[in-house]
Amino acid sequence: MNANPGPVVVVTGAGSGLGRAITREFLAAGYRVALAGRHLDTLLESADGHPDSLAMTTDVTDPESVHELFDAVQRRWGRVDVLVNNAGTFGPNGSVDEIDPTEWVHTVATNLTGSFLCAAAAIRIMKAQRPRGGRIINNGSISAHSPRPGSAAYTASKHAITGLTKSISLDGRGFGIACGQIDIGNAATEMTAGIAQGARQADGSIRPEPTFDAAHAARAVLAMAALPLDVNVQFMTITATEMPYIGRG
Repeated sequence: MNANPGPVVVVTGAGSGLGRAITREFLAAGYRVALAGRHLDTLLESADGHPDSLAMTTDVTDPESVHELFDAVQRRWGRVDVLVNNAGTFGPNGSVDEIDPTEWVHTVATNLTGSFLCAAAAIRIMKAQRPRGGRIINNGSISAHSPRPGSAAYTASKHAITGLTKSISLDGRGFGIACGQIDIGNAATEMTAGIAQGARQADGSIRPEPTFDAAHAARAVLAMAALPLDVNVQFMTITATEMPYIGRG
């Protein structure tokens, strides 16, 4: 066991972008952080040699890979206090009738099934550990409320994350398990770089949209995680102030 008594958090999609920002925010706050992602080299870059980190190559769409992740965390630290379901992909662009079904399946598997598999593994540990309980934070999206044109796979998966969040919240009652969702609009990462150059609007035009430093979103996730388990942020929305979200259409 690690001597550091800090809480244990698992962050998926930790090798870049928002996942990297969240990882570093938690490490700076004294958490023990398990980083999960597809590429070990980028995970190690995110961890930056921190002694309270554990980098695990993980495919969140594969039940066995997810099992290996949480088994390693339990062997290293003995518990899971927080899961941040952050791994995701934008998926294919195009009208519903233009989307390749294979790309649809991959997007749903990554964004939705991956979050389900990780939540299920975390909850099994949270129910059994002492002290019992923990918190799950799902990375939703503004598209969980207001979709962009040509984003059916991503939008459907993110709407489904909202349903998963609500279900986990209900199922976690009685076990000290809280679940909330953060919906982020235009945090500046590699994934959203194109938005600052020009994003398709509902009227068909292409216009640049404002972004904001991903560190602000990471601090919001940390604030949700740091609450006592009898308090929950069910849904938080954080956006660039002038993003076309309120009144989008």
